[in-house]
Amino acid sequence: MGVFRYRVAHALGFRPWEAAARQRDVSHILAAQFDQEQAGARLPSGTALDLGCGTGRHAVELARRGWQVTGVDIVPKAIRLATRRARAAGVAARFLEGDITALPAEVGTGYRLILDFGVFHGLTDPERHTMGLQVDTVAAADATLLMVAFELGHHGPLPRGAVPADITAAFPGWTIIDDVSLLKVAGRMVHLYRLRRTGVPGCRQELAREHR
Repeated sequence: MGVFRYRVAHALGFRPWEAAARQRDVSHILAAQFDQEQAGARLPSGTALDLGCGTGRHAVELARRGWQVTGVDIVPKAIRLATRRARAAGVAARFLEGDITALPAEVGTGYRLILDFGVFHGLTDPERHTMGLQVDTVAAADATLLMVAFELGHHGPLPRGAVPADITAAFPGWTIIDDVSLLKVAGRMVHLYRLRRTGVPGCRQELAREHR
């Protein structure tokens, strides 16, 4: 789905990705992933960034667990709904309108946990590369990235999807350390990938400058 389709979906209140996240099996898997990251945190709470946060479901869940969360989404209505969700839940979470391929400066840096629950798999190859650069800029040296993505395929309005090679090509300083099958939609599997940052911060930007 492109930006226009997301805007239309939010305008109509049609958000099937949220319904999928509410499925019992899926919600248990996501909770276990959050628990795993929480157990590995060096501090009682860390900073988390939710890219394409939508109405803030996952950002609010992390805030409940003690994370300092920033959510970014390109759709203004999604940001408004996310802000209301956090307020209703009684948690502090920050939501910013912005493009994940050109993150606002106020996003900041040093995030230990980054979520992409459905953005990367719909981007073009150049957009994926730019997204990877943006994530490198804001992520901590030992950050974790949790990514939900359809497997590769073409099926009507669904995203184009991605395979692990697509992900590592866009995130060369990261390693996929886990791959969990979440659910099947229209005959295509949806995966949850856990990536750990393993490259040296800044080296990718140096390589990019060398090849200009």
